[in-house]
Amino acid sequence: MQKYSVNQQLIETLLVWVKSGEIAIPEIQRPFVWDSSKVRDLMDSLYQGYPVGYVIAWKNPNVRLKDGSLSEGKKILIDGQQRVTALTAAILGEYVIDKTYRRIKIKIAFNPLTEKFEVQNPAILKDKTWLHDISEAINGNIDLFEIAESYFELNPDVDKKQVRNAFTNLINIPKKQIGIIELAHDLDIETVTEIFIRINSKGVVLSQADFAMSKIATNTEYKGNELRKAIDYFCHLAIAPEFYKHIIDNDKDFAATGFFQKMQWLKTENEDLYDPDYTDLIRVAFTSQFNRGRLSDLVSLLSGRNFETRTFEDSIAEQSFATLKTGVENFVNETNFKRFLKIIKSAGFVSPKLVRSQNTLNFAYILYLKLKDLQISDVEIGSYVPRWFVYSILTGRYSGSPESFFDFDIKQIAERSFAEYLKEKEEGELSDAFWNAALPQSLDTSVASSPYFNVFLASQVKASDKGFLSKNIFVRDLIELRGDIHHLFPRDYLKKNGLDRGKYNQIANYVYMQSEINIKVGNKPPKDYFELINAQILDNHNLVSGISSHQELLENLQANCVPSEIMEMSFDDYSEFLSLRRKLMAAKMKDYYFSL
Repeated sequence: MQKYSVNQQLIETLLVWVKSGEIAIPEIQRPFVWDSSKVRDLMDSLYQGYPVGYVIAWKNPNVRLKDGSLSEGKKILIDGQQRVTALTAAILGEYVIDKTYRRIKIKIAFNPLTEKFEVQNPAILKDKTWLHDISEAINGNIDLFEIAESYFELNPDVDKKQVRNAFTNLINIPKKQIGIIELAHDLDIETVTEIFIRINSKGVVLSQADFAMSKIATNTEYKGNELRKAIDYFCHLAIAPEFYKHIIDNDKDFAATGFFQKMQWLKTENEDLYDPDYTDLIRVAFTSQFNRGRLSDLVSLLSGRNFETRTFEDSIAEQSFATLKTGVENFVNETNFKRFLKIIKSAGFVSPKLVRSQNTLNFAYILYLKLKDLQISDVEIGSYVPRWFVYSILTGRYSGSPESFFDFDIKQIAERSFAEYLKEKEEGELSDAFWNAALPQSLDTSVASSPYFNVFLASQVKASDKGFLSKNIFVRDLIELRGDIHHLFPRDYLKKNGLDRGKYNQIANYVYMQSEINIKVGNKPPKDYFELINAQILDNHNLVSGISSHQELLENLQANCVPSEIMEMSFDDYSEFLSLRRKLMAAKMKDYYFSL
């Protein structure tokens, strides 16, 4: 069954649809990002009669209103936004919102003698042979006869026929055609995405969050445009707090909203552990409030879909926007956001480089907000959230098909005791077999960003462990101050003995160590550099490390899960060392996990 139609429409028809609101242009994440030269090139292509590609619109479903009547759905532009916005700027002379959220006009000039287009600039404004703003001619604000006569007065020696022909071709640009692909309202997101990819020559993939943002941004009845800005601005401010003043200066309407009041705290916030983008924010707000994990459901609900009757009702759309607004407000709330980050940091995850999966962090925030809504005590939330977070990392729960697990987990959490659900998952996936066999085996890798190694480092941070051979410097300091990871068996030493990169770069051979200590260790085998350390302890000379007693040395080794046997080891013992250390690391991670 045909799920779309392909038609050629006059550009003037498309612009009438835009002006009347029949076709809506979502701002999605970024507003107009073309530079002015691209607008100029588009006008030139249309003038020359070259094809300018298709735009893709997705029709909103017809919605049943409260009085029982049907409201015909608008078309949402999901591809071609930049081209259509460029047309409204150049032809209609309308303002556009640029990528820094300023309202600007893009004026395109035309020279009828050379039939060339150019972005208006001071030199052109001084040149009488140019029509300074084509919108004045094309949109009919000034009669073509008047434009021609004014031009001839300024340029009496030109070929009048040539100029008139050029002006006629110019004002006929809106009569040129553009292809419009209109997708049926009942297509699922996966099909829409596939159509988009196949048609779009650039191969840009739209995510389900993009479609959700389209639905949000184009609904002015329930202030979706304001909600879209709240989502976008929060994500921008989280990364660039200085953007706060820009909103104050350039978007006074939004600055007067309750949303803006709720995110003012970001103007002095420099925390970078969790910098969500619009996809993250929508996912967390939606899942925590709707008890659903698939963003395609959000798109349907914002359209007013009744999943039971398979019809579309305005009351459902209204309620869905209200519920999503609550979710966004909860997300941007200063107390919620900071309390959540404090919980994650309390588990030892003090740096973004320890968090490899954004979706794991997203669901941890969903869990925090959901448990808070369920009125679980702060003490229990402070334990459940980091524990689930670490469980998710260790099992890779949200690395494969995150939406499926989001959907399954939130339904379980909403319908039953979280303590019971957590215990069930631990018994099934974090048994003794996991800690004693599977985890040590997973530590057999050379990837420094391994989630298992990150959990190990978090366990060291939580335990306030000191760096390897450090007397006063903690692992936390080395991570936060961008310290270096070094090799317990020096890399060059292992390379000289014939090991390749995958063997000497084992995470069981990694440790956070002060660079100055690492330099003194040099390329010596462990038994040699420990001989120096033991000698310094006996002689009370701090040549390699500040550690001053044998007991202090053993405690440091234990904290870093380095087997004491290392003090007698050389190249032939390397494989045995790796096996011993992996078991010690896994045991420390087990103790850490159950302490959360």
